[in-house]
Amino acid sequence: MDLFVQLFWGNSVAQPIVVLSLTIVLGLALGRISILGVKFGVGGVLFSGLLLANFGLQVESELLHFAREFGLILFVFTIGMQVGPGFFDSLRRRGLFLNLAALAIVLLGLATVVVCFFLFDLPLPMAVGLLCGAVTNTPSLAAASEVFSEVFPGNAAAYVTDAGIGYAMAYPCGILGILLVMILVRIVFRISPAAELEELKRLDALQNPPLQAQTYVVANPNLFGLKLKEIFAHQSEGIVISRVKEPDDAIFHAVEPDTVLVKDMLIHAVGEQEHLHQFQLLVGPPTDPHTVEERGPLEIRRVLVTKGAVAGKSLRALGLTPEHGVTVTRIIRAGVEFSAGPGIRLHYGDKLVTVGGSDALDKAGAVVGNSVQALNHPHVMPIFLGILFGVICGSIPLTVPGLPAGLKLGLAGGPLLAAIVLSKINHLGGLIWYLPLGANLILREIGIALFLACVGLGAGAGFFQTLISPSGIGMVGVGAIITVVPLLLVALAARIWFKYDYATICGLLAGSMTDPPALAFCVQMLRSDSPSSVYATVYPFTMILRIFTAQILVLGLYYFS
Repeated sequence: MDLFVQLFWGNSVAQPIVVLSLTIVLGLALGRISILGVKFGVGGVLFSGLLLANFGLQVESELLHFAREFGLILFVFTIGMQVGPGFFDSLRRRGLFLNLAALAIVLLGLATVVVCFFLFDLPLPMAVGLLCGAVTNTPSLAAASEVFSEVFPGNAAAYVTDAGIGYAMAYPCGILGILLVMILVRIVFRISPAAELEELKRLDALQNPPLQAQTYVVANPNLFGLKLKEIFAHQSEGIVISRVKEPDDAIFHAVEPDTVLVKDMLIHAVGEQEHLHQFQLLVGPPTDPHTVEERGPLEIRRVLVTKGAVAGKSLRALGLTPEHGVTVTRIIRAGVEFSAGPGIRLHYGDKLVTVGGSDALDKAGAVVGNSVQALNHPHVMPIFLGILFGVICGSIPLTVPGLPAGLKLGLAGGPLLAAIVLSKINHLGGLIWYLPLGANLILREIGIALFLACVGLGAGAGFFQTLISPSGIGMVGVGAIITVVPLLLVALAARIWFKYDYATICGLLAGSMTDPPALAFCVQMLRSDSPSSVYATVYPFTMILRIFTAQILVLGLYYFS
């Protein structure tokens, strides 16, 4: 019995490990319970921490602080590693208006909490905690906690605890409020998600046409007698020629730049439909789509770029061109497929669709690595180097006129921004910033579970007393207002004036709240991953905004109150 007491309430080295592990296990089990079709997921760890702390389970404050901040860093860094490769492309394609809508949600939430602060005479740390919980954004709570330490060094611990209590009280409203808004929008506008998804797929196919393959008959007399390399410039326009067939041959052959074009020769090309149409006007009509199945000795293989030395080099520099018997028709990077011109520089983890003879493809695979085992092996040193760089960047204050202290990206924003940039760069000086999806998800879940466990254990001692107090229900109501009002206003505007489809609205709402449970709910409801791309588009920008606004709120309310 004494051993049991020491493990949970003693001062042994094992005690914080036991308490944190128990908190996370119970929280994840709680998060799997469905209440009216809604699951709290990893958010259940916060409530298990509150419950266990109420029974006297605690972790020494310095250890709790370290585990909380390290868990937060792991969480935001792995998110940045995942969304980074496609982040800038998403911004270019449709990110501007989506992020402006997310900005409106953030600013409306900030305005709402300021009004509630003065209207209901809320304590400053409680107002900050209510905002962070109402928008289900844990990094903003951490960022605000850093400002408390700088502006109120004597009362920082108490302020952080009070903010944690406010966060915990508003968090359920944040989780449920966003789901309520999604359901209300669907009911009010009588939306049929299935019909809208079909229309969305049609529009997406027009804006981002998939690559297609087609075989053409050389029928343009102006091309007879010319070498293939003389029209090969069309590769730079999104066309890749993978193989050819002479009129008298029974099988296709690998493409060669010096191949002479003759009447009725067959050319197999890969590209977007618009580019293929232009190619058809130049070359000749398409032929039977089944003809290409008679490709003879040629093979089609998908090979993986898993050699660090290859990252950053072009297909031409690596000899992955028709001159060497290999044609790379497509490159798949971070889930995006595009045509492969000879000047394209490879990233670690790219998947190449190659065509050629068996020996040539064997050599191509050896050049780029093509090792699933290597791809699944995480590069640990660059990860910690990225975290180091992010923490340093996050610690640099940005002076804002009128505020008593500089703004910082903090331990949340710095690593997030560093991960986005470094994962986009992919390689630098022999280092590779690549994290396998499985490893990414594991580190992310461990990080957020640690953070929420520490927040719950730190705030739990005073949570239930506050909740049952006369002002407790009022605090929950304020949290609900902060959640629902901005989301509902922007959702209505997006639907009525900007004609956004329902999947986009759901992804926007979930991303602007940085709320994975909400994303999971709408994906399950729609039975489609369409909201995920919108979520990823607004998530990084919103995360940084949430971190900044939490700091601005602390400094602004301190300055004007």
